[in-house]
Amino acid sequence: DRDLFCAGRVHSDDLDRVCRATGAKIQTTTNDLPQDCLGSCGLFEENQVGGERFNFFTECDESKTSTIIIRGGSEQFVEEAHRSLHDALSIVKRSMESTKVVAGGGAVEMELSRYVRDHAKKTPGKQQLIMLAFAKALEIIPKQLCDNAGLDSTDVLNQLREKHYVDDDSGKWIGVNVNEGGVCNTFESHVWEPSANKLNSVAAAAEAACLVLSIDETVRNPQSEQAQMQNRGQMGGGRGGGSPMSAAMGGQGLQGMAQAMGGRGVRTLKGRGGK
Repeated sequence: DRDLFCAGRVHSDDLDRVCRATGAKIQTTTNDLPQDCLGSCGLFEENQVGGERFNFFTECDESKTSTIIIRGGSEQFVEEAHRSLHDALSIVKRSMESTKVVAGGGAVEMELSRYVRDHAKKTPGKQQLIMLAFAKALEIIPKQLCDNAGLDSTDVLNQLREKHYVDDDSGKWIGVNVNEGGVCNTFESHVWEPSANKLNSVAAAAEAACLVLSIDETVRNPQSEQAQMQNRGQMGGGRGGGSPMSAAMGGQGLQGMAQAMGGRGVRTLKGRGGK
């Protein structure tokens, strides 16, 4: 009646965000409100989005953040969009924190693979095989990008090797071109990634591989496994805790089951050597 909007049971996080955006201050009572506790925004709207109603505070002077509403046909699509947005925002955040970037699209992985292969050729012994395997594993990133974009990964990887395996550094920023297919200079195409992300991913992958290789033996406890199988009803009794199948048949297989049923409805076939 007095052009006032009132909301109840608002989450504390939403209250804090509204206060930061509008410059308001949370009060415990509505009596004797001071002027400096009130916030302001250019436009307030209550709109219907899908099956829910949302309050929109726009044109706020103190606002430094925004809200993104994700909609989809199913919960799976919404979660996938949420993960994609979270990854994109995390990349932007890391880019703002770190001032060093490298080209994306698998360009860095292919250049690292070339460097490791060149160094492996100068390394004697079994270490050369390990280094060659590590170099091959680095090519998984551009290969997976091609598969996700619907490109021929074998053809694109051959083009990448041709561009990267040169004497000079002219092909170090050549990566996968998912828009037009093939390869391109991803640094000039503004496909960048923070260098800190690449360092962390390579280090984490190497540590995980070393951890797996360090496991040379697994210890098993047969008695514990047997006890677990008995509890599940896989040894001795069935799921309902009944007798074993042989006991249900009378202890003599099908013949015992036939005798238990009085011979009705059950026929036993005898072969030439049967009795």
